[in-house]
Amino acid sequence: MSTAAPTTGPATQPTRHWMIPMLVLMVGSFMAVLDSSIVNTAIPTMQKDLGAALDDIEWVATGYTLALGIVVTVSNWFSDRVGATLAHRLSMIGFAFASALCGLAWNLDSMIVFRVLQAIPGGILPVVTLSILYKIVPMEKIGSAMGIYGLGVIVAPAIGPTLGGYIVEYMDWRLIFYINVPIGLLGAVAAYFLLPKMPRAETHPFDKWGFLTVGYGLFALLLALSEGQKWGWDSYSILILVVTGLLSLALFAVIENEVEYPLINLKALLVWPFANSLLIISVLSVGLFAVSFYLPQFLQNGQGLTALNAGLLMLPQALAMAVLMPLAGRIYDRFGPKWPALIGLSIAAYGTYLLTGINVDMTHAEVITWTIVRAIGNGLAMMPIMTNGLNSLPKELTGFGSALNNIAQRVSSSLGVAGMGVLVSSQTAQLSADQGALLQSNSSLPQVQQLQEQGQGALLGLWQQIQLHVQGMAYSDVFLVCAALTGLSVLLAIGLRKPVAQAPVVEAPAPVVVPEPEKVLLTAPGSAPVASETIPRTVLPEAEVRQPVGVR
Repeated sequence: MSTAAPTTGPATQPTRHWMIPMLVLMVGSFMAVLDSSIVNTAIPTMQKDLGAALDDIEWVATGYTLALGIVVTVSNWFSDRVGATLAHRLSMIGFAFASALCGLAWNLDSMIVFRVLQAIPGGILPVVTLSILYKIVPMEKIGSAMGIYGLGVIVAPAIGPTLGGYIVEYMDWRLIFYINVPIGLLGAVAAYFLLPKMPRAETHPFDKWGFLTVGYGLFALLLALSEGQKWGWDSYSILILVVTGLLSLALFAVIENEVEYPLINLKALLVWPFANSLLIISVLSVGLFAVSFYLPQFLQNGQGLTALNAGLLMLPQALAMAVLMPLAGRIYDRFGPKWPALIGLSIAAYGTYLLTGINVDMTHAEVITWTIVRAIGNGLAMMPIMTNGLNSLPKELTGFGSALNNIAQRVSSSLGVAGMGVLVSSQTAQLSADQGALLQSNSSLPQVQQLQEQGQGALLGLWQQIQLHVQGMAYSDVFLVCAALTGLSVLLAIGLRKPVAQAPVVEAPAPVVVPEPEKVLLTAPGSAPVASETIPRTVLPEAEVRQPVGVR
């Protein structure tokens, strides 16, 4: 099976002056990832302005997620087709244009269509960014570069609720989309002048069957995970989506193993350090999105905070990760991945365990402390693990590895929110049934009897308190599961080793064939010419060829 088509021009060489191009690349990845989290904050306001039902408005986020998961699969092919730097600029401009359309949306249908359009460049940007990063940064500095890249990938989801809450509360929600327009256009201009020009790869056929199978497989699974709780996990529609989605992905694996130019080269999964990094990153993504989804929700429902105030409580963890990401990259360059991964995962597991103390009476100081501890662990572990996995791949598989990384994060985050949603629903139902029994008319508890005598209003207040208590207990179980998964991932990190840099292959000098000299005729006085013995043909390396020595 072929890996990647050779480039038509000279390969881009790493440069010492990579920091400024790296900052340009970070703008694109930060903007694309931020949009995924910031929009969620504005959905309730968008619902009112667009006159949409609650079930329908969720497709503003769901449609973007589904399209993003599908587009990631073709990002590497598109980058090869037009060249990495041109693909980056086109994606920046496309994202800005689609964001402007989202800001101009006049009803729900137009918003969903424009969000799908926005996901096309949004899915290409992170993959192309990683491909360019590995071409312009020297390998001894790749950890530091990935630390900067991590500011966009990890910090953006954490800062999204805060920024979104501020815009929704004090400005117009459409500014969430409009703000991408100047950033995208300025980023494209900066990329034109500051990013090195990279040649496109040799054209090769598009793997249409691979795209159809992986596209449907990811679409079916992500749709099932997004709508499973609403449609019912045992409903025929969800079961059909799951079964056909898995079968489609299995068919995709068969096709990719047979075609000459695969859409995604699955040989990358046979490299254990890379596959191991995908497993650990997936676990961290589950915890990252579960915490960023359920904790702000409880702060608003359980403690009555506004979206902005809930976002402000989440801001310190984003700042902690912003400080630690570049530091973790430097640690990787110097010491390798094992120790930052082990220490970081252990701290992240402990911080997530602290979140099991979630309850209505928890203080804001406790929330900030718990999330900062967890952020310190994520900041230390995430980028060294991801960097080490990509460094373990041969150079021709790096682009495919980047695409697989993005797919794994997208699916695992959706799986985490959906799976934890099932746990929350089941725990809430059970706990509500257990504690609701206390309010039965035949309850023998004196406190309940007193409330019953006071009327339905008193019982309603008690019921609401019980519901908030039940919700806190259910979320506590979610964080306990996330903590356990993070703790188990420590075992996977024990065997992490920094890949040994391969020495460049020095080709032997081309042999030089010394031509056979012409025969020299010796003529003695009074005799016929006699041919001298010929010098045999000798094959010498080019370095050993000497100029002929003059005859005395």
